[in-house]
Amino acid sequence: MHGLFPVTRGNPMTRRLDIAVIGGGWAGIAAAVEATWAGHRVSLHEMATHLGGRARRVEQSEGPLDNGQHILIGAYTQTLALMRQVGADPKALLWRGPLALVDAGNVGLRLPGGSPMLAFARGVLSHPRWTLGERLALLRAAGGWALARFRCPADWSVDRLTAGWPATLRQDLIDPLCVAALNTPAAEASATVFLRVLRDALFAGAGSADLLLPRAPLSSLLPDPAERWLRTHGAQVVLAHRVRTLLAPAPAGGAWQVDGAAFDAVIVATPPGEAARLIRPLNPAWAERAEALRYEPIVTVYADSPGTRLPAPMVSLPCDAANPAQYVFDHGWLGGPAGRLAFVISGARPWIERGLAATEAAVLAQARRALGTHWAEGARPVRTMAEKRATFRCTPGLQRPPATVLPGLWAAGDHVDGPYPATLEGAVRAGRAAAQAVIAAAADAAPPATMQA
Repeated sequence: MHGLFPVTRGNPMTRRLDIAVIGGGWAGIAAAVEATWAGHRVSLHEMATHLGGRARRVEQSEGPLDNGQHILIGAYTQTLALMRQVGADPKALLWRGPLALVDAGNVGLRLPGGSPMLAFARGVLSHPRWTLGERLALLRAAGGWALARFRCPADWSVDRLTAGWPATLRQDLIDPLCVAALNTPAAEASATVFLRVLRDALFAGAGSADLLLPRAPLSSLLPDPAERWLRTHGAQVVLAHRVRTLLAPAPAGGAWQVDGAAFDAVIVATPPGEAARLIRPLNPAWAERAEALRYEPIVTVYADSPGTRLPAPMVSLPCDAANPAQYVFDHGWLGGPAGRLAFVISGARPWIERGLAATEAAVLAQARRALGTHWAEGARPVRTMAEKRATFRCTPGLQRPPATVLPGLWAAGDHVDGPYPATLEGAVRAGRAAAQAVIAAAADAAPPATMQA
């Protein structure tokens, strides 16, 4: 029997819902936690043997490794709140420091603390390698973006947004920031989304631009503590199970059917292709939009360089046709093995086409040139990992599938229509929003005070 209980956050009394969440990545986790916290019965289904999706720890013959180097920033407020909610302490699990885009010589853009606009201006004006004209050009552009409320025509690319800028600014700042944030080269990336990211990261508030790097396995940040929290709070977590069928209620009324089990509402939080498979019989137009998304890969080359200690946990690298990686991360700063380095290639499509062996060799040659004496003679590759469908290509005017699919059926994930690119924060926000929409729809359908079971 359904019970009577108050749904939180200002919703009126409504009956307790049975909610299925399909997909246990960060969006599915966020949806399941949100609905469970509000007092509903949740069943979370994940086809893998563990939660976490594309941001998790994976077993390798060389030992466990994260499936790529993920980063967070201070503006990821909902991700950090979700971590705390399930008992994962961001202060213990994440290294935090002011944003610094420095090279192996420890030279580059550093944002000091304090007011975001003032910190940005101070950081730009103190950059040792930019000319005064370049520094003033960047500040004028940032001021113009602020006056325009960080908006631009929807069909603009980042290249068009920064047309006429000094080449040094584009090479040192715009290109690496764009590909890191959107995983899409500036020539093809949406300026609208790029400006939204810059607004929230650099100008939203004190600490919003801070860099947060995992100093524990990715699974420890959210997937593992969330699974424990969900089970402790009565949610059902079904692992190693791929949902085969999703059926809508009969026209005369009834329940949603997930592999024959009845639910009041369903949140599909799988990757787009899997979501399209489940949703196509119910809403072909939604499935078509999901299947129209195109993807950019990310390649991570892990290497051991004995005795290496970089000047910062994240170091920017010169990147061009011969030098694939944009950044290298020193895990010795982050509680990992001393000398363990992770070289990250975002927007890696051209390198995937060359093959992983050629990519790894190019990264090692790049490390020798860019890191100089930081690169040890005995350095060796550990593992090269490719996420071929890491994120959707965030292009101008992209029509992403909406969160609302049908009454009682929602979609969640970093690919669902929203203001952010494919990031952990985008996934978490989408998951929470879907769960809140389920609860709000039930409240709207309920009588003013209570609803009988």
